[in-house]
Amino acid sequence: MKTALVTGSAGFIGYFLSTRLMELGWRVVGLDAFSDYYDVRLKERRQGMLSQSGQFAPVRARLEEPGRLIALFEDYRPELVIHLAAQAGVRYSIDNPRSYVESNLVGTFELLEAARAFPPEHMLLASTSSAYGANTEMPYREVQKADHQMSFYAATKKATENMAHSYAHLYGLPTTMFRFFTVYGPWGRPDMAHFKFTRAILNGEPIDVYNHGKMSRDFTYIDDLVDGICALIAAVPGDAPVSERDSLSPVAPFRVVNIGASTPTPLMEFIEAIEAACGREAEKVMHPMQPGDVPATWADTGLIEDLTEFRAQVPVREGVQRFVDWYRDYYGV
Repeated sequence: MKTALVTGSAGFIGYFLSTRLMELGWRVVGLDAFSDYYDVRLKERRQGMLSQSGQFAPVRARLEEPGRLIALFEDYRPELVIHLAAQAGVRYSIDNPRSYVESNLVGTFELLEAARAFPPEHMLLASTSSAYGANTEMPYREVQKADHQMSFYAATKKATENMAHSYAHLYGLPTTMFRFFTVYGPWGRPDMAHFKFTRAILNGEPIDVYNHGKMSRDFTYIDDLVDGICALIAAVPGDAPVSERDSLSPVAPFRVVNIGASTPTPLMEFIEAIEAACGREAEKVMHPMQPGDVPATWADTGLIEDLTEFRAQVPVREGVQRFVDWYRDYYGV
């Protein structure tokens, strides 16, 4: 049985990805620090469900602890590494930028050093659509320049792409960076829009709508994201591009890949889907755009389609209904 290391395994995406990998026959070493950025009880519940499987080995530790990851790699020798652990959130990075330096930059450095010492067959590292920053050409393509990030969170994630590329070049580490777009679904983070909107609507409270609702996002359901990540495992960066759209580096086994629905949804339409699932209309309080935010995201998914057979399957209204059903059940609403 092959071993996969998943960092951030108790997180929203990490939980679903670890579950899927075990279904596919992997042993999963799940590392998580259980930071208190949001309700730790959600993380404990996710990790508890994962730990019911004999294929799951939980490790509670911080990425940035010097030498911790090298020891972990030496003990488990993972053939696959999927790096999800990070300090997330655009707006929180304005208030607490140091935590992004520690988790995203120092933590990723420690991971790369461990991989240099004990090279896996493939590394997949999470980046973000926020890396496209001030780009206005839509849909976003991996070969576009991405030099003008709008938040410190996005800047740290773009920096991890550059760090990983240098290690891929210097040490021959096959590396795929995947940029995911607004991910939603059951067991999501409470700081995310779909979670906040659902909680407020069911409690009869107003919701805050930014840029007066004139925004759109490439909302991606969690199952679709996990499908995309798993499809990329076998797409190890090689010596030749697969198509004219390929972002394969000319000097390293390294590429960047979008994973999204490739269907931008207006924010007000997304809110309407939540209202329909909740069975009540929201009182909306309109605000200007928040610092660090962008008005729209839209993934060009041509590259991942060239590399794999991935296509997103879950429409927004169906995904929102699944989330609201989970929320009602979990919180007894």
